[in-house]
Amino acid sequence: MDCKSGAGAKGFGLLGKISDVKVILNGGQKVTFLRPDGYFSFYNVPAGTHLIEVAAIGYFFSPVRVDVSARNPGKVQAALTENRRGLIELVLEPLREEQYYEIREPFSIMSVVKSPMGLMMGFMLIVVFLMPKLVENMDPEEMRRAQEEMRSQGVPSLSSLLPSAARN
Repeated sequence: MDCKSGAGAKGFGLLGKISDVKVILNGGQKVTFLRPDGYFSFYNVPAGTHLIEVAAIGYFFSPVRVDVSARNPGKVQAALTENRRGLIELVLEPLREEQYYEIREPFSIMSVVKSPMGLMMGFMLIVVFLMPKLVENMDPEEMRRAQEEMRSQGVPSLSSLLPSAARN
């Protein structure tokens, strides 16, 4: 099976090194590279349906389904797998350039607020500023009862928790 490949594809310019373009038959059953004139060949391909894939750095090619006729030797039909469009001649063109790097998102205040660290900081700010307001508005009798309950439960004081305070 002799085929012509369009290495200088429309809108993409000439590929860096045409000899680095790899053409793969049936997922690696047979592999060939483009010749300097842009052609590639597979020899002794049996009759049946085959899949041709192109590997070229920086470009994405649609796989091509190729049917080799058993009744008419030398008759080959090809169709793109992306849209099942039949090809009159087997000219392989890249669909798009590959994007290897992810584009960084611009800074946003919402991204900081939505992050786990932002949520923790927001919660701590609420606790620091709202808790004293809640304690101020608490009934004195209720406050006394809460303090007595904490003492009866044996809530440790800060001085007993610090190791340096225990030594002194």
